[in-house]
Amino acid sequence: MGSLFEELEARVAAARTRVEVLEAELSEVSGRLSAAREGLERLRIARETVAEVLAEMTPEKPGVAVDTDRPTGGEPVASAYAGAKRQVVGVLTVPNWQPGMGAEVLPRVYRDIVEVVADAPGPVRAKQIVPRIGLPAETGKIEGTRSKLKRLVDRGWLDEDTPGMFAPARRRAGASPKSR
Repeated sequence: MGSLFEELEARVAAARTRVEVLEAELSEVSGRLSAAREGLERLRIARETVAEVLAEMTPEKPGVAVDTDRPTGGEPVASAYAGAKRQVVGVLTVPNWQPGMGAEVLPRVYRDIVEVVADAPGPVRAKQIVPRIGLPAETGKIEGTRSKLKRLVDRGWLDEDTPGMFAPARRRAGASPKSR
């Protein structure tokens, strides 16, 4: 009967090992579950906060028309969003160009890019613009700037007649930025 007791002891040891492995897995899964619950709670709070902020927002006052023949030093400029329907889905940081709208409505980095392109003697590449706006000539900065240039083209601020070559927009009277 000695071999029966040895077999039972071996089975008990195997069962104990299996329980320890399962407890370790349970501990790991419990930790991951706790982290996922924390993430879910942060997202819930963020959603509530955004909903509160949006509920408290008041509509902008209509923008003031700008005379393009006069400098706009200190004068109010037309809002990039004047007359737009107030439905917030996302934030449009680069508005579509409209007659009478100057670069001052653009975020600082976009304004710098438009100014560099305007000051260039001809079409320029993203890698030529990067050092002129104070960024290191690294691949990531060049690609980020190229993305901004493409956005400025899409919104009517710049032209890209040759792929990768950017120039100030040639605006036609009555043409919308998307009609090219």
